[in-house]
Amino acid sequence: MPETLTEKDYQEAARLLGCDVAAIKAVAAVESSGAGFLKDGRIRVLFEGHQFYRYTQGKFAATHPTLCHEKWTAEYYCKGDAETRGAGEWARLEEAKRLDERAALLSCSMGKFQIMGFNFSLCGFQTVEQFWQAMCQSEAEQLKAFCAYIKAVGLDDELRKHDWEGFARRYNGPGYRKNRYHEKLAQAYQRFVAQV
Repeated sequence: MPETLTEKDYQEAARLLGCDVAAIKAVAAVESSGAGFLKDGRIRVLFEGHQFYRYTQGKFAATHPTLCHEKWTAEYYCKGDAETRGAGEWARLEEAKRLDERAALLSCSMGKFQIMGFNFSLCGFQTVEQFWQAMCQSEAEQLKAFCAYIKAVGLDDELRKHDWEGFARRYNGPGYRKNRYHEKLAQAYQRFVAQV
């Protein structure tokens, strides 16, 4: 089983980003239920068919409509508890990889902080394949990538100020309100603050 984060890892990341530990833990809790890996040791992923459509120019839309579709929808996400969903999303990713491996990796979010594959360069990697390999190693690698991404896109201010709406808008996309993403972050943050 890949290594999970320690309190020291969180403290170092908080120092790097200039925010409190609870803010980072809140993002992980909302993004991945706090776990970067499934119980079987595979990285936690979520495959996004609208991104696969984008990176393949819709090439597989007719033959694989649940994997390759023009607009975002939650309709094709796997259902069930976190482990069942995780295994199902892996199956979707594997199927997409058989169609176009690079496009599939660009089109899934991964790890404890669910960073999209297409953000690999913002996380400090030359290729999406290198990014994938690092993310599969440990939660510590996932946290490093998260810190690099947050610094690269200038979201550390939002974490410092606990501006959950501002953070949600840029980290999760324009549909964040529909999913109450900002509210979930605020609630998770309060839970972690209360544990200190």
